[in-house]
Amino acid sequence: MFTKRGNSFLAQKEYAAGIARALHMELGETHQATKTLMRWTNANERTVKNWMAGSNGPRGEHLVALIKHSDLALAAFLGMAGRPLALTSSELPLLRQKLQMTIEVIDLCLTNS
Repeated sequence: MFTKRGNSFLAQKEYAAGIARALHMELGETHQATKTLMRWTNANERTVKNWMAGSNGPRGEHLVALIKHSDLALAAFLGMAGRPLALTSSELPLLRQKLQMTIEVIDLCLTNS
């Protein structure tokens, strides 16, 4: 008998689905994606397949290991936590570096034409 009350079950399903979407976007749906996640998190194959299917979400140390390797999993987690701006501030230095490199390429193209 299922005795939980409230919307915690729904929140768990939304969490699992959000992480699954991020993993699929980053790694695709191949068997290699499963192997990659197993290597990243040291989780067994059935556990990883459940994450990919969205039936369960990673817990504790698996989530930490996943976030170490996956920017999209980090973004999904922060979004679900209501902290999307936390990711933005951590991405700004990288974005600035990419913009500087783009400007250098544009300047090089303009001087060579």
